[in-house]
Amino acid sequence: MADIVDKETRSRMMSGIKGKDTQPEMKVRRYLHSRGFRYRLHVCILPGRPDICLPRYRVVIFVHGCFWHRHKGCELSYVPASNKERWLSKFQKNVERDRNNIKALISAGWKVIVLWECGLRSKEPTLLDWLPEAIRNENGSNRIEWP
Repeated sequence: MADIVDKETRSRMMSGIKGKDTQPEMKVRRYLHSRGFRYRLHVCILPGRPDICLPRYRVVIFVHGCFWHRHKGCELSYVPASNKERWLSKFQKNVERDRNNIKALISAGWKVIVLWECGLRSKEPTLLDWLPEAIRNENGSNRIEWP
């Protein structure tokens, strides 16, 4: 199936996709801040430049988009019909890079929380009420993925 827009238009559209300060990320940041958590953003010295870093608790949070990071079983993680091989290759590299970054963070003593875009779409006010306990809990798992 051919693309419905020309190359320049598609390029402009794709360049408009944000990597920082996305709506799901802002939702998590507002929630944490309102609960008294203070954090750093996109810490470049850590593998993968986590979206949110809570150094006091040695916790990092990635807010992943389902499309780019390939959330298994999610309707948002479809493969575009045109140029399928290129997309599949790109997605595979993204998933592999995520896996390596998470491994490196855990090896360095960080707890990693991965929040998926689809889970943050709800307007439910108690949506993230489990998060403060997960951040403070030192005896829990080194990796938490939600939903």
